[in-house]
Amino acid sequence: MISLPLLDIQDLAVSFTSGHQELTVVDHISFRLNESETLAVVGESGSGKTVSALAVLKLIPTPPGNISSGKIFFRNREGHVQDLLMLDDRAMQKIRGRSISMIFQEPMTSLNPVFTCGDQVMESLRIHLAYTKKQAQVKVLDLFNEVMLPRAADVFKSYPHQLSGGQKQRVMIAMAIACNPDVLIADEPTTALDVTVQKTILDLMKSLQVNRKMSILFITHDLGIVAGFADRVLVMNKGKIVEEGRVADIFQKPQHPYTRGLLACRPPLDVRLNRLPTIEKYMADERVDSEGVITPQQRKTAHEHLYASEPILIVEQLSKQFGSFSALSKANFLVYPGETLGIVGESGSGKTTLARVVLELIPATEGKIIYQGQDITKLTAGNLKKLRKDLQIIFQDPYSSLNPRLAIGPAILEPMKIHGLHGNELNRKARVMELLEKVGLKPEHYYRYPHEFSGGQRQRICIARALAVEPRLIICDESVSALDVSIQAQVLNLLNDLKKDFGLTYIFISHDLSVVKFMSDRLIVMRNGKIEETGEADEVYANPQSEYTRMLLAAIPGGKNYELRITNDE
Repeated sequence: MISLPLLDIQDLAVSFTSGHQELTVVDHISFRLNESETLAVVGESGSGKTVSALAVLKLIPTPPGNISSGKIFFRNREGHVQDLLMLDDRAMQKIRGRSISMIFQEPMTSLNPVFTCGDQVMESLRIHLAYTKKQAQVKVLDLFNEVMLPRAADVFKSYPHQLSGGQKQRVMIAMAIACNPDVLIADEPTTALDVTVQKTILDLMKSLQVNRKMSILFITHDLGIVAGFADRVLVMNKGKIVEEGRVADIFQKPQHPYTRGLLACRPPLDVRLNRLPTIEKYMADERVDSEGVITPQQRKTAHEHLYASEPILIVEQLSKQFGSFSALSKANFLVYPGETLGIVGESGSGKTTLARVVLELIPATEGKIIYQGQDITKLTAGNLKKLRKDLQIIFQDPYSSLNPRLAIGPAILEPMKIHGLHGNELNRKARVMELLEKVGLKPEHYYRYPHEFSGGQRQRICIARALAVEPRLIICDESVSALDVSIQAQVLNLLNDLKKDFGLTYIFISHDLSVVKFMSDRLIVMRNGKIEETGEADEVYANPQSEYTRMLLAAIPGGKNYELRITNDE
């Protein structure tokens, strides 16, 4: 006897009205989620993943959204099957959180900032299971212990802003499993987290699923994450399902060029490529092996030439205290002209503090920052302003680092004007047009505003703005961590192209060791404000000396343990 699926989505179509246009976002898709199964839905931003999940819970805002076609059959604990799309709001409220619950991508915006974490989880128990206040308190503490939150009683009384990203996500998981749902929908639950925290959250969800016999619908843009986690994978592109199958089959024998592109565009760990393949090449059926592999001998020769020169930046005994807290402690390193120095570590390791102290955006507590022979910690404000032209930064979030009221052309032109470059407005505008084309945008984008661009395009705008003043050294601070893996590959290739074209030097900061390894000549591993390990990037990956570095490497999605997992699953 074949058991019925818990969820059976049939011919689902969702559209959104924009002006006088109706845009189909989910294009007549059908799939099933079985009992105690993890189904991963994978695709880029805009592929329709999240909208499909929201449709299951009838959370599509109407207007502008409209579920124009389809049926969503859900089988409850008693074996009764009903079409969720036929239920009214009151009936759906009983299902949301009780039978089907959802973990959203950004826990800070999903948790109410004015209520304690304990109160927010209690609310679900009191509404759906009619717990008394005392019963709910005891249950929430049990849940916090189950999701392995340290000091559960303290977290119960804490507000969301007092917790780390990983802790907030655990609170969201506790809230989602509070009523022991049959189906858990997890929408990009690990995207904003460090690789180590990401791994612990995935392991936690897997153990909870086994213990509670839940089914999980797991949404992500990164195919690497689902290795060893999901049972089946469903790949979406432009609102359609392009491929579906068991994890091992999808990884070992992907059929659709889009799936092959998603797998290939993440930086590989076993070879060093000149360029990352892009999904566009796979979709256009172009040759993707023409970029070539950098051999160890080629890399050694390039490094001998690179490190024969004098360093462009010398950092000595650099420290930063915030009150009694030591954010950065006695950092020492060199940066050479034309090199990319990678800095990797978890959140709170001191990476961003180091970047901002090096640029004198925040003053050092002690130490020296010697750029081209002069200690910039000793410069006057006027001389430091002149130096800003040479030292630039690309921030993690391009949207918050662009003025929403300023069109992107004037935003790129402004620093040229401040530093008196290119003589006059006409020449400066012509230079902006050149830079826009250089970073893969069009001259007609000059008068558009930041909100009119995608995340990847906004990051290209920030890169163009950094290049506008013709810098010598650029710090990239988590500048690709918020991007889809496909857009990430394009931006990483762009950064490497610009490095060659403009003779740039990079300090490249990320918590993702696979990305840093691809970009870097040398690597610094940071932990708790201190440099834990340093060395040639490939050597640090192949032979990590620190236990902490080994832990970071073990947490890379689809990393060294991936093939073993697939083999064991067979």
